[in-house]
Amino acid sequence: MTSKTIAARLDPRRPWFAEVDRAALRHDLLAGLTNATVVLPQGIAFAIIAGLPPRYGLYTAIVVTLVAAFWGSSRVMVSGPTTAISAVLFATLGALALPGSAEYVALALTLTLMVGALQLAAGLLGAGAIIAFISHSVIIGFTAAAALLIAATQLAPALGLPAQGGDALQRLTGTFSALPDTAPLALLISIGTLAVLLGLGRLDRRIPAYMIALAGAGLLGWAIDAEARGVAMFAPLGMITPAFRAPDLDPAMVMTMIPGAVAIAFVGLLEAISIGRAFAIRREERYDADQEMVGQGLSNMIGSLFQCYAGSGSFTRSGLNAESGARTPLAAIFAAGFLLVLLVLVAPLVRYIPVPAMAAIILHVAWRLVDLAEIRHIIATSRSETVILLATFGTGVISELTFAIMVGAFASLAAFLYQSARPIVAVGAPVTEPGGRRAFANAHLRGLDQCPQISMTRLEGPLFFASVEHVERELRRIDARDGAKTRILSLKGTGKIDLAGADFILKEARRARRMGLGFLLIAANPEIIDVLRRLGVLDALGARNVHAHKSDAIREAVAQARDTVCARCSLRVYHECAGKPGPPAPRAATARAPASFVQGGTS
Repeated sequence: MTSKTIAARLDPRRPWFAEVDRAALRHDLLAGLTNATVVLPQGIAFAIIAGLPPRYGLYTAIVVTLVAAFWGSSRVMVSGPTTAISAVLFATLGALALPGSAEYVALALTLTLMVGALQLAAGLLGAGAIIAFISHSVIIGFTAAAALLIAATQLAPALGLPAQGGDALQRLTGTFSALPDTAPLALLISIGTLAVLLGLGRLDRRIPAYMIALAGAGLLGWAIDAEARGVAMFAPLGMITPAFRAPDLDPAMVMTMIPGAVAIAFVGLLEAISIGRAFAIRREERYDADQEMVGQGLSNMIGSLFQCYAGSGSFTRSGLNAESGARTPLAAIFAAGFLLVLLVLVAPLVRYIPVPAMAAIILHVAWRLVDLAEIRHIIATSRSETVILLATFGTGVISELTFAIMVGAFASLAAFLYQSARPIVAVGAPVTEPGGRRAFANAHLRGLDQCPQISMTRLEGPLFFASVEHVERELRRIDARDGAKTRILSLKGTGKIDLAGADFILKEARRARRMGLGFLLIAANPEIIDVLRRLGVLDALGARNVHAHKSDAIREAVAQARDTVCARCSLRVYHECAGKPGPPAPRAATARAPASFVQGGTS
């Protein structure tokens, strides 16, 4: 990436400034106010999931939200504390310090600075395209595992039981063994909070359900004097505005936290880019993944200096922002400002919130994390994606969330490489579709007549070192079924050829010539043609055997066909066969439905 591009990505004069007008300001103000009322209780809840005092979630919802909106690429995405990153941060730091302690907070701020630095570097290096190679199933499996961990940590507080330690399964086991000691009043508050959340959620997503549920729980706790009856209450927030605080960069601790920083940076970018791209497509807006990475990196780096922990894009708040009429990133910036005002007004009341009520809200958040519809869709439609999903989820449950991300990413890349190494190889034959249009369809799947001397073969996918063995195996299978013929190999569906692929083409051409057969290529992509020229394929095949169009290749192959065979052939598969000796062509086969050359997959 050039220095000019880097300067443009860091330039505080953002392109969206030109989109701000009076109407946009009005819509953004309303959307910002709506978002602020939602994120206040969420910021507290997510900080608890991360093992931090509640105020750090609110700091994150102010500073990270503002910076990410300013430098990001999405017009409506709202960043800040998220459930998934909070869970990974807790899993990363829980073994290094006591959650909630001053040492734990210091580690969280240092980890956030590391995360931001990694994300910023990735954005400035133009690594946004790499995210596209990671399967969506990784996030689905990871968030399901994170949801289980979150639920395991909050089930005991919701029931008024002592907090349990260990991994997710150990926490759940400990909680279930202590069920006889459940506090009835804590359970009542939890159930009541959940009922309010579920009821309001059915009415309108723009209703600040979390705020109303917490307010109702606080009023109930005050009315029945819950604290005096043994129900745990929240401690006062303390300082309510973020202050500058440089993270402690102890070299030994930095080295220890590198795996966690990589995992959080990766999860954060995957979340943000997925959300930003989804809304950009929906709103028909341009989206720059590298710029989003820069925005996320800057937000976490700057946030770490103002007592924030790592954040990312939030699908819930982004969706609410879009539904509330947001036009520009000013909506998220306004939300941060409104949250600061609300915080000043509401902070004194936080000590009246019963802990079981917040635990119930976090359990509700965890439940909403699990996308059951998408899980069912993945299992029903794709075996490889199901493996990725289960590998990520299983690792997250029995091991650590940071390791689960690594396993999921590795499985995703392995699946991609496996699929890339198995491109489609299909034999086609001409067919007349309803309406009279002549096209090519998969000859084997459709039972179409083929020329006894010519095999029209198409390759869909890359021809490189990892795929040549599969392609050769498929070609030999075709030869065994149809007999050895002059081959026309179409590379129009081939986006990549390396030295091994070029050598394979030359090997096939030499093999055909030894058998007295022809070998022709169809290649129109300038990049592919340039590669074939540089690797000597074009010179070796000769100009008459390399064509840009299918009709030209067929004409040359028919010209090379033996007249003695044509004289006995009654199929006359190609129009070009009319010039060969033999009987007149019969009526062409008619397709039953529109078909592409490779309809139905491999031949």
